[in-house]
Amino acid sequence: MNILPFSSSTPFTMGIELELQLVNRRNYNLATDALDLLAWIEPSDLQKQIKLEITQGMIELNSDIHTRVDHLVQELKELRAALIKGARHLNIDVAGGGAHPFQSWNEQRITPSQRFHDLHEKYGYLAKTFTVFGQHIHIGVANGDDALYLTHGFARFVPHFIALSAASPFYQGVDTAFDSSRSNVVRAFPLAGTMPLVTRWADFEAYYDELMQIGIIGSMKDFYWDIRPKPEYGTVEIRVCDTPLTLEHAALLGCYAQLLARWLLTERPFVIDEDFYLLYQYNRFEASRYGLDGEIAFKKHEKDAASSRQSIFVDVLDHLHHLQGYAQNDADLIALKRLRHMAYERINDAGWLRRTFKQRGSLNDVMRLSSQLWMTHTTSPHFH
Repeated sequence: MNILPFSSSTPFTMGIELELQLVNRRNYNLATDALDLLAWIEPSDLQKQIKLEITQGMIELNSDIHTRVDHLVQELKELRAALIKGARHLNIDVAGGGAHPFQSWNEQRITPSQRFHDLHEKYGYLAKTFTVFGQHIHIGVANGDDALYLTHGFARFVPHFIALSAASPFYQGVDTAFDSSRSNVVRAFPLAGTMPLVTRWADFEAYYDELMQIGIIGSMKDFYWDIRPKPEYGTVEIRVCDTPLTLEHAALLGCYAQLLARWLLTERPFVIDEDFYLLYQYNRFEASRYGLDGEIAFKKHEKDAASSRQSIFVDVLDHLHHLQGYAQNDADLIALKRLRHMAYERINDAGWLRRTFKQRGSLNDVMRLSSQLWMTHTTSPHFH
């Protein structure tokens, strides 16, 4: 059909995008300096990897394509250095985290661009509530059929990625009781959720064409699915992660996706049938609400009836053990070890943010220390 050609890319390469918070140094609320910051980025070549987002308190950092997690970390450090240098000119700080803890959505300014203006026109207040901060992970695949299998296969691990990355317990000034409140904001969009249950690229092209003809979508960007194929890049994109508080944490999540993809496309462990997403919403909620302490439910044929539910952290540990066989270098093994530590100890960034608030008693101070952490530390505070 060739309505939506899939650009082949090197299988199992990875790249990540990080949506970052720009905060002022008076009270650590969101700044509105994204446009000015972009102009200060040097060398100017890096400006193509640092992009504007829908509101002006956000900036997006895009990595190059990598085969190794340690090379990804090195590049992220270089991009961070350029970002911090630009931020200093404007007297602002930069932070990770999935949501700013006390910004008000109605005070956010839409970034001037035709696309963002159109989104604001279409989605009303939802466009400004979309001032939340996620990490997207891209994994390279050879063809469209593989991309669809991987998209569905990754869906089984959405609770893992939400729980490991959760970094948005505070929203609009309150503790939400969720580890990832950001997860709920994204769900409000009509084209959020999961992709349709198609397994052949030709069938997906027909679906895409029908929605184009009706006028529901204009491009793949209009799908806000948790996992989506990106045919123009030749990748599958995981979109459920909160932006972590440190660079290495973000890179570890990229490595986990890379190793899972190797296993999924080599062993094809899942049958993608009409029941595949039966428990998806329940498992997603558990991860958003409770993080690694949440539970994951299984259909009977996936686990024996006696263990139809399991703690998310135990499920993560089981898979990390299995993925040892897919590690290709020492950097992969180190990443697996660090992820195991996080899962075993049940620690994520939401816990760090809550502990910091308990110690300091001020969400302003939480943001100050969070931005300090992102700008000065590469390694997660969980390993200090």
